[in-house]
Amino acid sequence: MNDLSVILKALADETRFKIINILITHNYCVGALAYNLGISKAAVSQHLQTLRKAGLVKGEKNGYWTHYSVEKELLIMVAEELKKITTQPSYHEHVCHQKYSRKADTGERREPKMCNCNCERPEKLKESPEKCTPEQIQKCHGDVKDHPCQGKKE
Repeated sequence: MNDLSVILKALADETRFKIINILITHNYCVGALAYNLGISKAAVSQHLQTLRKAGLVKGEKNGYWTHYSVEKELLIMVAEELKKITTQPSYHEHVCHQKYSRKADTGERREPKMCNCNCERPEKLKESPEKCTPEQIQKCHGDVKDHPCQGKKE
């Protein structure tokens, strides 16, 4: 299978996604696709080139024109890969690696801006550590004074 990220990037464009949807049911030439999409033939050709490079469509000569069709098996494999990704088990162990930065003038190590409770008790956070409420901090740490969630001014 082609690189999954290349395929997903090709599908991420709205016009290319529309082309795939049209070609799923019918094989069309560039002119017919341009007419159905309401864009120029040149634009359709550019999009088809990207889709061909990703392996999503193939062209077949039919007289003077080239008719394009979708590589359905590749789409099925992409769907299966995405399904595999989404069915991986979720681990709620301490896997967060907080990043430390250094002050430019002294080289002194700065404390991370992330609250430890982001990893230790994610169920108690609404969205992100910066948006912790005093009540959440109290539940998580028992103290709200000078807590990283409060966002220290530098």
